[in-house]
Amino acid sequence: MLFLLFFLQNGKAQELAYHGNPDESFYTARDLAFEGDYGTARDTLQHILSKYPDYSDVRNLLAKTYSWDGNHNEARKHFNKITSTERTNKEAWIAAIKNEIYADNHNIALGLTNKALIYIEDDADLKVLGEEIKNDIFKKQKALDANAEEKNKESDAKNYKNRIGIISSVDAFDIVYDPMIYSSAEYIRETKIGRIIPRINYANRFNTNGLQYEMDFYPRFSKTFYAYTNYGYSNSQIFPNHRAGAELYANLPKAIEVSGGIRYLDFVTSQAIIYTGSFGLYKGNYYFSLRPYLTPRPDGPIGFSGSLLARKYYADRENYFGINLIMGYSPEIKQLISNSDVVLAETLLFVESQQLLFEYQFTGKSLTNSYRASLGLTRQELVFDPGEFFYALSAGFRYHTKF
Repeated sequence: MLFLLFFLQNGKAQELAYHGNPDESFYTARDLAFEGDYGTARDTLQHILSKYPDYSDVRNLLAKTYSWDGNHNEARKHFNKITSTERTNKEAWIAAIKNEIYADNHNIALGLTNKALIYIEDDADLKVLGEEIKNDIFKKQKALDANAEEKNKESDAKNYKNRIGIISSVDAFDIVYDPMIYSSAEYIRETKIGRIIPRINYANRFNTNGLQYEMDFYPRFSKTFYAYTNYGYSNSQIFPNHRAGAELYANLPKAIEVSGGIRYLDFVTSQAIIYTGSFGLYKGNYYFSLRPYLTPRPDGPIGFSGSLLARKYYADRENYFGINLIMGYSPEIKQLISNSDVVLAETLLFVESQQLLFEYQFTGKSLTNSYRASLGLTRQELVFDPGEFFYALSAGFRYHTKF
């Protein structure tokens, strides 16, 4: 009985075994495949491989039928079997590369192209195919970036037209002066014509409280040009009575931004005009900006200072780490007093100062809240003792929320 069962099974196996002419069967399967009958063609090709497993043309055509049918994983298995043993089989390499392109695996396709060129050096067809894949990757990434940018713009325009910000900082000195406190509250409104920012500033210096009311407006004229305008008013002696500013910005090719503008400060006893501008450069995730300040003096040479800002951005423009270096005659108005105990806001325009400031900004989980912490060290000339300097440590915090 066992002998009879073995005989029947052996006879059936011999019946299923391939006995034909492999070349003729291959041509028949090829015609079927080109006519779109992938299933019947695969049956024939697999039948041939059961006896001739190293027939690479047969396996290559079998892999192609899987690829054409959308079964890219199965096609990949057969292509790998060929290219792992026949390193210079150009037809198999190209078919394997195209299989990954059809599967939308362009990075894998490019990797296969580079690998094929190791074994088939300087092949023109492979080089052309590689350049086409690189162009496809570039176009795809560009489209993704543009789509993401458009979505961000739509999201901002739809959901985040408003922001509220709270800013607070304190300066501590090594000699003479008590700590000084500065706080600010602002509302930011995005409009069709540009950003509008009303702001209230509060300061406490020398046991003197003061308020300043400000308005910033950033009108946008085109994709290339936008501007900054500012006006501020205060009746406190620790702020300028009036301050105003205007600056025109231009976005140039190669991620360059330049600007030129003016600031005006009106104190109780004098006025000051500051000329400024900037040169900014975006390089990958980095941003660099150089800004000079020129302040004409009524009885001496022009006051000069400059700042150099460097930032590294992370997930987006709301997340970054920055370093700001300010040197020269500082136009920043952090008013001190003379030895006559009179607040002299304007004296700071012509006092030598150096400042190093570190800042770190990040967003919360909801992405609607942003936080910025800053820490700085200042070396500045004493108002009442020219040539002598004091040191100040500054710490600040800013919170913004979108809605």
